[in-house]
Amino acid sequence: MKYNITLAFFFLTFGITAQETSISGEIRDSKNNQFLEYVNIGITDKNSGTVSNTKGIFNLVLDKKVTPNDTIVFSHIGFETKKILVSQLKSAHNKIILDPSENTLKEVVVKFKKPKPKQFGRSSKGLGLMHSNFFYAMDKTIDDRLSREKGMQFKIKKDCKVNDFNFNITSNEFKSVKFRLNFYKIENDLPTEILIEKDIVFEVKDGFLGMYNLDLNPFDIYLDKEMGEIAVTIQWIQSVKKDENSRFFAISTAASPTETSFYRERNRSTWYKSGQSLTFYLNTMCQ
Repeated sequence: MKYNITLAFFFLTFGITAQETSISGEIRDSKNNQFLEYVNIGITDKNSGTVSNTKGIFNLVLDKKVTPNDTIVFSHIGFETKKILVSQLKSAHNKIILDPSENTLKEVVVKFKKPKPKQFGRSSKGLGLMHSNFFYAMDKTIDDRLSREKGMQFKIKKDCKVNDFNFNITSNEFKSVKFRLNFYKIENDLPTEILIEKDIVFEVKDGFLGMYNLDLNPFDIYLDKEMGEIAVTIQWIQSVKKDENSRFFAISTAASPTETSFYRERNRSTWYKSGQSLTFYLNTMCQ
């Protein structure tokens, strides 16, 4: 009898554990109780990351290496970062409240003497033989792409104002893809903290192919020469398929012994770098 009870308890425990493969909920602004869209959600270096949708709803699939003592980080530009243990989010309808950040940036006034145009990155489309795809063979659903990032390292040697961002799309099977443009500080050769306090979200519509241009003048982005090396990335945050078979979205690239590209599978997962040069660049005016 004791054996049977123990065995039954084992199977019951296993069944409950096996079902707990994800954590879901909603995220709101503490100031006005409104939903917060595209909040970054993830567990550092555990390959579990996602973003909330336009209604603040999220579903974080847990990697098999995640433990109850791991910490889920909720972060969004303009809000205080919140950290919560996996074990604390047991509800079927978790509600996460983020507080607006009280930190304000000092006004930056930059006076350029005879500014000159400068391009950071590679504008050449090359021969079109190499492509960096956002779809991976192990991906099961479109949600597997949520929060995935790709980008390039740029060396800033002068004070510059950013005019626009550009990248070349070689494959696009989507009616709509929304990205977030991120600027990161680089430490120990990898991206770390966000450098700007502006959430830059843009949409690529109707299967657009070719060089995509994003006007950044409205955001007043200044790159300080003291930044040194920075990483500029695009982060997949939402998409709508053209049809059920839609999978591919790619950027042209080329092997390079001098350039460095970065990518990570999900928010807060491990950054990787390679000797690739994406067709991915900034147009600026520099001192």
